[in-house]
Amino acid sequence: MAFQNKNLSVIAYANGFTLWHYSAPETLSTIAANGYFNSVKTLMNIGDIVIINASDSTAIKQINITELNVTTVALA
Repeated sequence: MAFQNKNLSVIAYANGFTLWHYSAPETLSTIAANGYFNSVKTLMNIGDIVIINASDSTAIKQINITELNVTTVALA
C-alpha cells in the first residue's frame, strides 16, 4: 500500500517545526523507507518529527530531506 494523505496529521506546529502523526496498516520498514513521504515533500521540513503507528511497531523518527527523497532517521 502506498502513502495515503488521509493517514497523515499534524499534532503541533511552531516556528517552522511540525510534529506529525502517520498511521497505516503497513510495516514500519515500509513506512520508514526512503521516499515513502515524497508526495508531501513540500509540507515537511528537515528536523520535523513523525510518530509512526505501523502494523508491526510504533516509532518516532526525524525527517530528513534531500533533493530526491524524504527520508526518516532515528532520533539522535
